[in-house]
Amino acid sequence: MPEGETKTALVTGGARRIGAEICRRLHADGFNVAVHHRGSATEARALADELNRTREGSAEPLPCDLRETARLKDLVETCVTRFRGLDVLINNASTFYPTPLEQVDESQWDDLVGVNLKAPLFLARAAAPHLAASRGCIVNITDIHAERPMDGHSVYSIAKAGLDMLTRALAIELGPAIRVNGVAPGAILWPETGTEDAERRRVISRTALQRTGSPDEVARAVSFLVRDATYTTGQILIVDGGRSLRY
Repeated sequence: MPEGETKTALVTGGARRIGAEICRRLHADGFNVAVHHRGSATEARALADELNRTREGSAEPLPCDLRETARLKDLVETCVTRFRGLDVLINNASTFYPTPLEQVDESQWDDLVGVNLKAPLFLARAAAPHLAASRGCIVNITDIHAERPMDGHSVYSIAKAGLDMLTRALAIELGPAIRVNGVAPGAILWPETGTEDAERRRVISRTALQRTGSPDEVARAVSFLVRDATYTTGQILIVDGGRSLRY
């Protein structure tokens, strides 16, 4: 990208929750933002409108089902065409739900591994030529449960563990032109269903900082890896308030 032009970030799952805060943070850092979404079209459009009111033409919602691997190259190319380049890929989109061993089926495996692991791999492949041209970077949003599995969530934990390894493997394969790092959040936002108050209190009690984190704290970690960590690659930055110090 020519010197002085605004850089561009593609954020998967960017319409809601942590993804939306990552979009806001990178936009505040001066990036154009492609807000990927699957089913959250209303939220994606509202976020893009919010960002465009600050800087016209700087955000665009882009729909895609990440489980449809054949569509991932088109997602990247649409972003590149719209903003004339790509500098940052944030693999944030995730599916999350329990998969007890006695109930798990192949469709759940395909969904959880497809979104959390397979899609980041093939998006990285599609984005690599553009990121290499801009000396850009990839940040994968992993999970502290990639190292310590969550009870009853074996498939999700496996997928995130794979994403950790993918981060390290791509750092080797895509260097020196592209840096690849990850952010592993802890208790930031509770799942939208299924978390009892007692479980929330238990998690917080075993967190060194004795509180949940905020989406903005994750977004700031992403911003650091994108903008400032110029000699850092293949690393997973844990943002969990000390939760993983004692399980």
